[in-house]
Amino acid sequence: MRTPIVAGNWKMNKTVEDARALVSEMVPNLSKVNGVEKVLCPTFVSIVAVSNLLEGTEIGLGAQNMHWEENGAFTGEVSPVMVSEFCQYVIIGHSERRAYFAETDETVNKKVKAAQAIGLIPIVCVGESLEENKAGETAVIVTNQILEGLKELDPALAPKVVVAYEPIWAIGTGLTATPEDANAVVKDVIRPALARLYGKETAQAIRVQYGGSVKGDNALDFFSQPDIDGALVGGAALKADDFIKIAQAAAG
Repeated sequence: MRTPIVAGNWKMNKTVEDARALVSEMVPNLSKVNGVEKVLCPTFVSIVAVSNLLEGTEIGLGAQNMHWEENGAFTGEVSPVMVSEFCQYVIIGHSERRAYFAETDETVNKKVKAAQAIGLIPIVCVGESLEENKAGETAVIVTNQILEGLKELDPALAPKVVVAYEPIWAIGTGLTATPEDANAVVKDVIRPALARLYGKETAQAIRVQYGGSVKGDNALDFFSQPDIDGALVGGAALKADDFIKIAQAAAG
C-alpha cells in the first residue's frame, strides 16, 4: 500500500522571519497527523531556519529546485550536495521552472538522477497546458514527460520517485481538474508510462500526487480517488490551518 505524501511548495514567498513564524505555527498540529508523509519546501534562504525548527519531528524538508552538477561555475545555482545537507526531498521540473527558466525533460532527467545518486527523493512534476488539454493532447504530453524525464533510472531506486501531476491550467488559477479526471490521468496515462519504463509492479509502487489549487475543503475529494497519493500544494501551503487540513485529509 502506498503511503500518501503531502508537500507544500512555498514558491517565492516568505522571508526567513516569516518562514520561522509559519513553521512554528504549523508544527504542533502537523506533527500529530499520522499515516502521511509531510514535507515543507521553503525558499533556499529559509532552508536552514526551517531545518532547525523541524529537527526532532517527522516532517520532511524539501528544496524547490537544484542543479545536476555537484559543483562548478554555475552562478546562482545550488548543487545536490548542498541540498542534501539539509533536505530529504527536492521538487524537479515544476511547470514554472519549465515555463520561465527553460527547464526541459532532458534537464529534469539529469536532476532526477543526480538527486537519487545522493539520496534525495525527487518530486517530479508533469502536466499539460490548457491549450494542450483542450486539444486532447494530455496523454501524449504527459506520457512523453514521464518517458523522457524518468528514463534510465536505477531500477532499484525508481520506486522511490514521487510524481506530481499538475495540470498547468489549474496551478494558481482557482481552476481544478475534477477528482475523477485527475485520477483518470494518473491511472490511464502516468502509471502505464511508468510501466513501460520499469514494469507494472514498480508503476503501482510509485506515488503520484495531484497538484493544482488543492485546498483544505477539496483535498478529500482528490484523496478518495484510488490512484492519487497526496498533493503538491501551492498557495494553501502558506497557511498553517489549510495545510494541516490537507494533511489530515490525506491521512484519512
